[in-house]
Amino acid sequence: MKNEYDVIVVGAGPAGSIAARFAAQEGVSVLMLEKDRDVGYPVRCAEAINKAGVEMFIKPDYKWITADVTKFSFTAPNGKEVVLEFDSVQGYVLERRIFDYELAKTAAAAGAEIITRAYVNGLIMEGGKVSGVTMEYRGEKKEIRAKIVIGADGTESRVGRWAGLQTHIDFRDMESCFQVTASNISVDPNTLYFHFGSQVSPGGYFWIFPKGKDTANIGLGINGAECKKRSSLSYLNENLEKLFPNASILTQVAGGVPCSVTLKKISGEGIMLVGDAARQVNPLSGGGIASGMIGGSIAGRLAGEAVKKNNLSHIFDYDKEWHKERGKTHEIFNRLKEGIYDFKDEDFNKIMGKMLDLPPEKRTMKRLFMIALANKPGLLIDVAKVFLV
Repeated sequence: MKNEYDVIVVGAGPAGSIAARFAAQEGVSVLMLEKDRDVGYPVRCAEAINKAGVEMFIKPDYKWITADVTKFSFTAPNGKEVVLEFDSVQGYVLERRIFDYELAKTAAAAGAEIITRAYVNGLIMEGGKVSGVTMEYRGEKKEIRAKIVIGADGTESRVGRWAGLQTHIDFRDMESCFQVTASNISVDPNTLYFHFGSQVSPGGYFWIFPKGKDTANIGLGINGAECKKRSSLSYLNENLEKLFPNASILTQVAGGVPCSVTLKKISGEGIMLVGDAARQVNPLSGGGIASGMIGGSIAGRLAGEAVKKNNLSHIFDYDKEWHKERGKTHEIFNRLKEGIYDFKDEDFNKIMGKMLDLPPEKRTMKRLFMIALANKPGLLIDVAKVFLV
């Protein structure tokens, strides 16, 4: 580990690894720092991702894919279920511990150095500009300088706050989530299951994402306002007892998922934020793996170009490029989320009833949202923009 690099990436999740890889591919020196002992641990994710999001950055490999997704199941509060079947694989359920590891290896292959158990505890600031990081590594305090620091340190990102970026969001946009990985259950291994209702997961949804025939990630997220009344864990326990009373719990994880639009500013003097740290999460679904990697690819490329051009202000193009590539779509998803936020149980029941009245071949995501937002015509244009089929 040297005392100075062109680019330092803090955090080795998918967004961080892709940022490190794309910066290194520009031929600049890159250091990626991970506070945990191993890349990929701990897993705080439902692990589902769309197929295109994977193929954009790495060739699919079944050593880290546990399920192909060909169906979605939606269950209303009254128990009615609508299944959407697709003609081909739409996505995957990952084994993030291996997936993240493989992404980090692609960054290393591109030339990035990677150090784990490196605890970043501050930024070096010079004249209002970020000029590196302070850290502890193997009991020693170190200062490492860099022309650009990329914060990929997750939802709780401290890097952004230290740099003076406004990282807070409305508490109502922060979903309180709890998930277990459970075995000794029975599920269709190719179906993602979603349950809705005030008694199931108020202001959010309950999910079952299979990792084989007898194992799944089972969790839920509830709106930040709702969790003041009752914990997400209590809802999860109740759902598990009802649906999978004989389940054996293999892992447990809790945390917050920022379901909001991207931060107003995700770059500054010597600093860029990617992934959850930048709130690059789909506000509607809460999914952030693919969009985080997209953000990381843009940030990493621009950081590398900025160093090569000896024009560090080049990184200010990041905000605009992200907005064009994915941020604008996330704003649409956020409007759709707000459009369905106040739905009552009877609304979900009616929507699923109308979907069941359709022949199976006409049950699509676009149709689902058109039915759901029929009384909000202003949002139907947004539906058309994001659901093209």
